[in-house]
Amino acid sequence: MCLAIPGKILSIQTDSQPLMGIVSFAGISRPVCLDWVPEVETGDYVLVHVGFALNVVDEAEALETLRIMQEAHLIDEELGADSSTDSQPEKETDATS
Repeated sequence: MCLAIPGKILSIQTDSQPLMGIVSFAGISRPVCLDWVPEVETGDYVLVHVGFALNVVDEAEALETLRIMQEAHLIDEELGADSSTDSQPEKETDATS
């Protein structure tokens, strides 16, 4: 199953072509193409499908979607947690409480 997943932009590589950034999905970080959302800034949430940020989304909506996806175990299923680009879980994406 391929889902679009909300993630938080951790960094933007402005000198890359295409425009790339590192996005965190509930603590799992991946490189993402940002060419379709050139207006984004670090800290914004984007909806990502197959490595491309499709649009900017509201933080509350993104966190609620991530919470639901975590409960359904879809984050690990879609992204896998064993990548070398994984980072520590972030406080703002820990929606389990």
